[in-house]
Amino acid sequence: MGEECLICGAALEYLRRDEEMECAVCHRRQESRTRCVNGHYVCSACHMKGLDSILALCLRSGSRDPVEILEEMMSLPFCHMHGPEHHVMVGAALLTAYRNAGGALDLPAALSEVVSRGSAVPGGACGFWGACGAGISTGMYLSIVTGATPLSGEAWGLANQMTARALDAIGTHGGPRCCKRDSYLSLIEAVRFTEEKLGVRMELGRVRCTRSAGNNQCLHSRCPFWDKGPGPRTEQRN
Repeated sequence: MGEECLICGAALEYLRRDEEMECAVCHRRQESRTRCVNGHYVCSACHMKGLDSILALCLRSGSRDPVEILEEMMSLPFCHMHGPEHHVMVGAALLTAYRNAGGALDLPAALSEVVSRGSAVPGGACGFWGACGAGISTGMYLSIVTGATPLSGEAWGLANQMTARALDAIGTHGGPRCCKRDSYLSLIEAVRFTEEKLGVRMELGRVRCTRSAGNNQCLHSRCPFWDKGPGPRTEQRN
């Protein structure tokens, strides 16, 4: 059985409205609309426990390929098949690859910022907000590297265009959600957009998912990254 409830493995259910629930790990009470069919709820903070481990990984990485960096992150023990940790990891992988590809960036400060921003996007945003957190994370990345604020001009526009491109790719492939698929799609769009708008060439190798067995809702042959399929064609940047 693929990963569902982190406590008992049962399937998740999504409610129509928020209800007060007690986290099965830290026992804090919060409002949420996500729990398993046995009533277990795990808050975002507990779901993302161990997220700080990506910082050391990013700071020591010399890769210019954000998918390669993301794969390392997703192999860390804290990372689950699905979850809000991806809302941080996508942006962190892009910031790291951007710096390694020659982009001007204070990487430690940038990583701290994307952790703060990405952690604020709740799990389930893809369905409840109509905006996948992995796609939003690309806009955070663009905002950070350009120094955008709500009062910026061109940088404000670029950050929103970046998010729009990522969400369009995610939405075109349809649901149900897969944090791995959505993260790959977001990174591919961000690599292309960064070269087009900022002139920084990151690398992008062949993207193929090896984690489909852990996803009960995997699209299989309808996913461009399914490990039994040919995978998408992406251009290697040297």
